[in-house]
Amino acid sequence: MMGWGMGTSGMWGGPIIMILVWALIIVGIVFLVRWVVRENRGDSPASETPLEILKKRYARGEIDRAQYERIKEDIS
Repeated sequence: MMGWGMGTSGMWGGPIIMILVWALIIVGIVFLVRWVVRENRGDSPASETPLEILKKRYARGEIDRAQYERIKEDIS
């Protein structure tokens, strides 16, 4: 009756699996916190430059040519 109640993982399988589960949970929390901080800071590499935003506004017709040129000179 020595192996009764231990299942197929043996004596060390349970603690090792629990350590791995906790390690995965901790790593997941760390990545989640880093992602939230990066999103709140706005430091994403895909952020647009002011000139790109200006070009898009002009292309959508939000501003006319004179406003585009004036703002372009201001940000350059």
